[in-house]
Formats: sequence, C-alpha cells, structure tokens
Amino acid sequence: MVLFDDRLQAGSILAQRLFLLKERLNDPIVLGIPRGGVPVGFQVAGELRCKLDAIVLRKLPIPDNPEAGFGAVTLDETVIFNEGLLRQLRLPESRIRAIVAKVYEEVVRRNQVYRKGAPFPALKGRSVVITDDGLASGYTMLSAVTFAKEKNAGKVIVAVPVAHREACALIGKKADTVIALHVSDYPYFAVASFYRDFPDMSDEDVIGYLKGFAKKKQ
Repeated sequence: MVLFDDRLQAGSILAQRLFLLKERLNDPIVLGIPRGGVPVGFQVAGELRCKLDAIVLRKLPIPDNPEAGFGAVTLDETVIFNEGLLRQLRLPESRIRAIVAKVYEEVVRRNQVYRKGAPFPALKGRSVVITDDGLASGYTMLSAVTFAKEKNAGKVIVAVPVAHREACALIGKKADTVIALHVSDYPYFAVASFYRDFPDMSDEDVIGYLKGFAKKKQ
C-alpha cells in the first residue's frame, strides 16, 4: 500500500503533525536516524524551526538475512537485543560479539564522516524528536530512544511516517510520545512498500541534507 511519494513528502506530512506540539517543546532538536531518517527529519526540523542532527546507530544484521536485525548498537556502545529473536537464532556468543564489533566500527566511521569531529549535541533537558522513515521491529529506534534518555533528554518524541503496531508498543514503553502517520498490523511489514520512491541512500546524501539544512538556517 503506497502512501508516500518519497521520504521528503512523508516528512512534510509528518512535520504538520509535529507542528501541533511545537509550543509544548523545550529547546527542541530533531535527530534523524541515518540514513533514511535524515530526510524525514529535514522536513520536521524545518517546520519546528530547530536544529537538525544525525543520531548514528545501526541494527545488528541476522547473518542469513541482513535486511532484518536482532538488535542495535549505539555510538556509546550500548547494545539492545531482541531477546526473543536471539533465542530463536541460536547464534554462538562468539558470533554475536563479532557482529556487534563489526557494526560498531561502522557506527564510529559514519559518526566521523557526518560530524567531521564536532561533538554530539547536548541533549540535557531538551525536547528530542527522533525520526526514521519507518519502524519494522522497532529495536533500532528503541536503541536511539535509550541513547537520548541516557543523555538526559527532557522529553523524547519518536516521529515516523509508518510503523508496525508491535513496534509502536515496544517504543511506547520507553519514549514519552510516539507519532506514526500509519500503523499496520500486517505480519509481512516492509517500510519500503509504503513509498513509491525508496532509493538506497549514501553517506553523501546524508551529509547533503545536514549541510543543506545548516545553510537554510543561516
């Protein structure tokens, strides 16, 4: 079921929903999950007239199905597992550690590329809006919310165009607010299926959105 032309259009519609909360936000900042959450966040931050940044973390891919994940790792090396799925996979502990180490290397690399040595923004007391292009299992977003909470964010709002209902329930236990334009119960949920145009994004694309937003704010 196609609902959006692309991530920018989805972000624009989502931004209109977030605008209704604008007056209740304290010094807000939008953190897009790379790569697909950054163009969504670009639109939301523009509507809220606040800073846009990237929150770099990555899912832990299932060896035989890398599009799916059994958890995620954040920039501060916090690892959150989908414990139920991990039990089903029966991966050796050594294999799990190797996957986490490899993925964390990529998290560090992306953070360096996107941030160019600049420190991660202070979140203490601020309203943090975390965006992605959709929630499937929800564990990557759960890791992002956990990261923001550990940085003492004042209020954490998750904002996505589409989400599976189980993912919303999972995130709702940790985030202060979850906003999803469309929530699905369909068992074979794929974020890409809701978009007419859903291209793979590169690091250069992410940097382009971050730089473009910074110039627009000047």
